[in-house]
Amino acid sequence: MHASDLSRRTVLAGTAATAALVGLPSLQGRSQAMESAIGSAAAAPYEWRNVFIGGTGFVTGVVFHPAVKGLAYARTDMGGAYRWDDGAARWIPLLDWVSQADQNLLGVESLAIDPARPNRLYLALGTYSQTWADNGAFLRSDDRGATWTRTDLKVKLGSNEDGRGTGERLLLDPRDSDTLWLGTRHDGLLKSTDRGATWNTATGFPPKPSASGQGVTVLVAAERTVYAGWGDGDGSATATTLYSTTDGTTWVPVPGQPAGPAAKMPMRAAYDSRAKELYVTYANAPGPNGQSNGSVHKLATTTGTWTDVTPEKPAGFGYGGAAVDPQRTGTVVVSTNNRWSAGDTLFRTTDGGRTWTSLGDTAAIDVSETPYLKWGKAAPTFGWWIQMVAIDPFDSQHIVYGTGATLYGTRDLKNWAPQIRGLEETSVLFLISPPTGQAHLLSGSRDIGALYHDRLTVSPAGGLAANPLFTTAAGLAQAANKPSYVVRTGTGDNGNGAFSNDGGQTWAPFKSQPADAKEAPGPIATTADGGVLVWSFVHWDGTKHATQRSTDNGATWSVVSSFPAGATPVADPVDPKVLYAFDTATGKLFASTDKGLTFAARATGLPSGDAGYQLAAAPGRSGDLWLSTKGNGLFRSTNGGSSFAKVTSCQASFTLGFGAAAEGASYLSVYHVATVGGVTGVYRSDDAAKTWRRINDDQHQWGWIGQAITGDPRIPGMVYLATNGRGIQFGTPA
Repeated sequence: MHASDLSRRTVLAGTAATAALVGLPSLQGRSQAMESAIGSAAAAPYEWRNVFIGGTGFVTGVVFHPAVKGLAYARTDMGGAYRWDDGAARWIPLLDWVSQADQNLLGVESLAIDPARPNRLYLALGTYSQTWADNGAFLRSDDRGATWTRTDLKVKLGSNEDGRGTGERLLLDPRDSDTLWLGTRHDGLLKSTDRGATWNTATGFPPKPSASGQGVTVLVAAERTVYAGWGDGDGSATATTLYSTTDGTTWVPVPGQPAGPAAKMPMRAAYDSRAKELYVTYANAPGPNGQSNGSVHKLATTTGTWTDVTPEKPAGFGYGGAAVDPQRTGTVVVSTNNRWSAGDTLFRTTDGGRTWTSLGDTAAIDVSETPYLKWGKAAPTFGWWIQMVAIDPFDSQHIVYGTGATLYGTRDLKNWAPQIRGLEETSVLFLISPPTGQAHLLSGSRDIGALYHDRLTVSPAGGLAANPLFTTAAGLAQAANKPSYVVRTGTGDNGNGAFSNDGGQTWAPFKSQPADAKEAPGPIATTADGGVLVWSFVHWDGTKHATQRSTDNGATWSVVSSFPAGATPVADPVDPKVLYAFDTATGKLFASTDKGLTFAARATGLPSGDAGYQLAAAPGRSGDLWLSTKGNGLFRSTNGGSSFAKVTSCQASFTLGFGAAAEGASYLSVYHVATVGGVTGVYRSDDAAKTWRRINDDQHQWGWIGQAITGDPRIPGMVYLATNGRGIQFGTPA
């Protein structure tokens, strides 16, 4: 057994997953020059899997199929849709084929199933509705999401915006399985009579909502009647927020409906077909933040009588999820949302809302499989941002609810644990694969800070990097010649910078930090020997502040006036006196030869004004720099940035990293998210970027992947890829 084989088995220990082989695309029809740049069509395929963290994002909806035991679907705000595999007890991703060009479609606004046809699944996709975002799309599948038929919409959807926990906004009409309804945020109610092939504005519905409103927040069927929640009410005593239709053409306000601040906006709805009662949860804001009032009401659909069944009168929170137990008349579960003081909970009734029990009060929560959910504390909480709850129609005690970080489930109403295997939706910003030590991967992400992975298929036992705990990572760097020394920066309540002397297992905060660190923490670099830190500061709104330097491990700091403000510092991996920075505003490469005390311009005339760029230094080689630019391709310098040459083998370069050299190769393997021969994908080069081999395929694209990539310095061929919504992917040659 080769040493690399042993290392590969060690880092993968604990896996029970089997990944599909990833083949390379055919080169048929491409020009000879294009084929030369891409490399041999016989390149080895790759296996791709998720590095296991466990959720880490907002699960906004789960729908159980009422006719097939064990069949369920989940949607997330920016990480795709999933189907539950009951035999394997894990979620199967359904949208990994979404390309970088279509990245806005990785967010799922809503999903719908056909109760009478279990193989049919419908998705409404669109992550953002701002002017800069692309329009949404509608997908339909006849094989439970294995393949799709796509219809591009003429409107924008917003699965990662306020109100993403409402719904469902997509509904199959109970009278006609070819008819679907889609509630939009800013374009009213849409209707399709051909299973989503075409869409038109529904006639007879209230006028188009305001630009800042929520539009249609929920659609639900009760027998042959369709109800639509309206999210643009003003909260007055006369506001109308719920409409219904019995013929699919005429929409009327539901008589006697609740109104006022506690019923300003319908959040969710669930129909008890046994009792003929419709339950509706309300809040005074779309959430998941900002709710301070709410209520729960039920409508007896045969008599038109409304009853207030609110479990607890809100004091600074609203209500979100609603689910009915189809096996037990009058059994309903609803969720609080934004109840930060006491913590969110689920309320359950078995008598139609006359009395309620808080399931969170007696819950025993086991997060041993995903320790990060302790958030640096001794024990986890019941969760927050609970805007969704679902009851298994075949098991009354199997309940799941989504939070801002995971999906919890129970089988006995008391013991809860994440039911999240296979579902990963982290937005990952930084990756380091250390050359030595137990960990093969360090990462920094939005929302969950930094993680230390010594096994890729197990969520880190230590949970999130703490002391201090960061909600979002802003920088991560390792001393090239002293890999036990690692530094990180980010957004936190108890400091914004930290260092580790054991490769990232344990941390200590910097003894002091510059004033700008609290509001504008940015990327950081450490010299090759770990003796000097250079910390850049960039506010979330783009404001750039003076960069600072420390020579005493963060005890004191001083301004580096010659450093280009807002740039990312990069240390030379060999010479501890040398650091670099690329100023995208001017297209200049700056370098320091005095350990970051001063910086001076070297190469000029490089691409400027390019928001997407990355400067990378090849490990083990002084002065070997690579510059990725989103709009202008790839550049390389072998003289410490004094000059750069254009790498002509690719057209666009998003992010680049290095790994152990292939057998017989004289240069490190270069891993690259790039456009080569007109195809954007993940590429590998074993000849210093003369030729490239695509190592992902069209079924493994994961939306936006231009954030970070690195090879493993100890395992030839192994690569780690950061995505914006699908966590960390790792690939190995099959």
